[in-house]
Formats: sequence, C-alpha cells, structure tokens
Amino acid sequence: MTDLKLFNSLTREIEPFVPVHEGEARVYTCGPTVYNYPHIGNMRAYVFADILGRTLSHKGFDLTHIINITDVGHLTDDADEGEDKMEKIAAEKAQSIWDIARHYTEAYWADVKALGIRQPAKWSIATDYIEEMLDFAKSIADKHCYELESGLYFDVSTIEDYGRLARAVTEDGEGRIDTVEGKRNAADFAIWRKTPAGETRQMEWNSPWGKGAPGWHLECSVMGEKLLGFPFDIHTGGIDHREIHHPNEIAQNQAFCGCGGLSEATNSGARIWMHNNFLVERSGKMSKSSGEFLRLQLLVDKGYHPLAYRLMCLQAHYRSELEFSWEGLDAALTRLKRMVIAAQRLVDAPSQPVAEHPKFAAPLTKFEEAISDDLGTPIALTALEDALAVKKVDAGIKRAVVEYMDAVLGLSLFDLTREALRIRPKTATITEAEIEDALTRRKAARAEKDFAASDAIRDELSAKGVEVMDGDPLGWEWKLG
Repeated sequence: MTDLKLFNSLTREIEPFVPVHEGEARVYTCGPTVYNYPHIGNMRAYVFADILGRTLSHKGFDLTHIINITDVGHLTDDADEGEDKMEKIAAEKAQSIWDIARHYTEAYWADVKALGIRQPAKWSIATDYIEEMLDFAKSIADKHCYELESGLYFDVSTIEDYGRLARAVTEDGEGRIDTVEGKRNAADFAIWRKTPAGETRQMEWNSPWGKGAPGWHLECSVMGEKLLGFPFDIHTGGIDHREIHHPNEIAQNQAFCGCGGLSEATNSGARIWMHNNFLVERSGKMSKSSGEFLRLQLLVDKGYHPLAYRLMCLQAHYRSELEFSWEGLDAALTRLKRMVIAAQRLVDAPSQPVAEHPKFAAPLTKFEEAISDDLGTPIALTALEDALAVKKVDAGIKRAVVEYMDAVLGLSLFDLTREALRIRPKTATITEAEIEDALTRRKAARAEKDFAASDAIRDELSAKGVEVMDGDPLGWEWKLG
C-alpha cells in the first residue's frame, strides 16, 4: 500500500503522514456554528474531512475523529467583531438559544447522513466544555493575556511566529485591524467576552474576568486538547479559517504548552493543518443572507440525490476552488447513475476479499497512488470507473474491488438503486404512476406506428415538466424537469 502524503498548510508543503502515536490517527475538524442551516459550501468541508478520515482508516490507522458544534462565542465577523451569532438569531426569532442550537444541529446532522459522511468518534458541543475553557484561560492569562472593559484578550506579541499559518503578518506583527479600544496589538483577540453592563445574555457564565462567554477561538483549542491531547495529528477546516481562526488557535496552543515558536510543527497543537478551498457560486446564493441560499434540501427539492453533490465535490481536488452550477450537478448525477447501473449488475455476486487479478492491477494501482497523493479524488474516481468497466472477470472479485474503492469514496454504490436516484422535485404535479402509464401508452402507439398519438403523449408529458428521453443510454427513459 502506498504511503500517505498530505499537504500541510503550516509548511505549505506535501509531507508524508507520520502519526504522533504509532498506529493511530487523531483528527479534529472545525464544525458548524448552529445559528442557521448549513449551505452546500459549508458541507464541502465535511465531505473533505470524511474522505480524509476514510483514507486514514483505509491505510490501517485507528482513527479518532472529533467534530465540534459551536453553540456559543462565534461572532458575526470572523475577525472578532460584532454580536454573537447565536445570541443575535435568538433575539431576532424571540426563541430560546438552546432550542435554536438543537434545531440547527439536528438539521446539520441530517445533511451529514444524507451525504454519506461517517459519524465521528465524538461530536463535541462547545457549551459542554465551559469549565475546561475557564481552566485553560486561567492557565495562560498571567503570561499571555490582559483585561479590558470588554473582556480578556490574548496578546499575540507574547508568542513567536504569530500568523505564520496565514502568511499574512506584517513586520510589526499586525495581520489585520480591529476596532476594540485599548488593544495592545491590532491582531489581539478575545479569550473571554464580558456581558456588557445592563445586558443579559441567554448563554453566560461566571469567570474571574466577570460574567460572560468564551471566545470562539478558545473553544477549539480546549476541545482539541481535552479530547485528542497535544500534539495530535491533523486539524481540518475551510480555507477561511486559515487566516484568523486557526492562527489564533495556534497562538493559544503555544501559550498553553509553553512550547515557543513553530520551528517544530508539533508546537502548533496539531502537526498538520489542512484546509479545503471554497465552493463558488456565481449568482451569490452561497451566502446565508441571500434568502433562498443553496442548502442541501434545496438540491433535493429540485430532484437531485445528495450523493450527486458528494460526487461533484470529489470531482475537484479539495484544495481547488469548485464552481457550483446546475449543469455541473446534472453531469454529476448522470455520472453517479452510470456507476450505480454498473454496480447493480454485481449486487447478487458474493463479496469476497480483494484478490490479485491482472485485469484489476492497473485500476488498483491508479487508485492507491491517487488517494495517497494528498487525497486525489478526481483521479481515484476514474480508477473506480476503470474497475467497473472491466469485462469477462469473476463478478465476486469485481464487486470486492469496487467495494474496496467505494469504502474510501463513500458513494454507497451497492446501496443505491435507480429508484432511489430518481427523486421527485417538490414542484412536480404528476405522479410516477401517471408517467409510467403515459409511457406505456406511448410505447404501444409507436409500435403501431401511430406517431401522431406518440407525439401528443410526449407533448402532454412535456407540459407537465417530464422530459421523455428516447434512446436514453442509461435506461432512465424520463426525468422530471
């Protein structure tokens, strides 16, 4: 099996994966802030993290994967400004912040399941770790923090190499400009935010610095250390976290460990930092402020199976921008259908261990080299298609090879059916039984060469949003528009 190599955002180099603890892989993924539904761009990060986890399992490592749920402390501006997102939405909806957190957490988990993302070892809920956050903050406060009227702030000048991950620090150590009065350095950030005088938060706790709530950056440092121990192997997140959130995590980790600069990669808390690039959508509907933003349920409502979106994500390397379009999603769904048709021919074959067979040598080598080279899913997908295309070979061996690859890619090829992939759009007014009845009548008319009747039935279906696909190579025969 080919050794695994991964791109480390901290060094900007592809490095061999060498676990901190032999035989283990410990991974922390920045999870959602549960103030709204996740959009499909958010979900790309978890598809990427899932592929990473599946690959580590594939390579034989004992995986411990933690994904956090942020239910407090994340401000409306990731650069440490504005209101707490959770408090803000609770006030707008006049609802309990705890009920809002529960609702959107469950919605996120539903999307995780729909996309075939494996369950982590633990979902770590931020508010379950308030005492640990207070202990962490106390341990670094004297040497690395100072108090202002608004809260406890981390002084970034007290640690070496602040902002190295972002590669955006100026010579005087300032990576951005914030407006909090009294900060020593523009890049300093809140460890603990005091509740302003005269206000009451739904989520607030007592602390040595006054009643308030933890900073967003503190939460991930604490849960990573508590659940995985410093140093652990890999920390993942979206590329937007590379600029502020993760550099601030690293600063806190260094302060907690007393480990100085980043001359050693393990001094950052995690040895490898990995970031997926953005999903780009040109119409502007990726933003949650756009109203009907692009969430997974909208794709389903339009008739797309969630795993078509997963396949779309895998068609681009995780470090590349991926442009979303409905045409691209159509193509991904068609590609998934072709794979399912090929896999269905093997569904009754008894699965067996992957055996050496000369016809599968090239696809297996191609797959291993691709997935081992920084999770090269675009090429790994073509290797899977190569394996599905192999002819005149024992069906049980072929099924075993396909299952072997699909265990990493997570497309559930042997669980899907043509019926499952044909999702009824929410706006459709015609039933599948009515469509099939019309197609039966049309087929009879064509057999009798009554093409006028055949065309009339086709036009009738078209008026109801059904596209008849004569000669469809996939054998789907029709689709709802």
